[in-house]
Amino acid sequence: MDDKLSIRVNVADRYYPLRIDREDEEKIRKAARLINEKVLQYKQRYHDKDVQDFLAMASLQYVIKLLELENKQDYLPVIDAVKDLNDKLDAILSEE
Repeated sequence: MDDKLSIRVNVADRYYPLRIDREDEEKIRKAARLINEKVLQYKQRYHDKDVQDFLAMASLQYVIKLLELENKQDYLPVIDAVKDLNDKLDAILSEE
């Protein structure tokens, strides 16, 4: 049985047909909604631009956030290792 779902997603007043895994539907619809909200914010702020400009600005903003999150996650293993070392040092010092 094919567990794919056919949906139409509206992004910036255009509809895109997608064939997706059923479990991804909510995530995809939420992503489209966030993009549309950001495009609307830009439309209200800048009246002399077109939708392509708004999509580019929204994309840039979301990718910057994604990169910031990826950088934060890169530090987690280092932070965990430092905490482990600190715990080991505390244990050694408390034995003396």
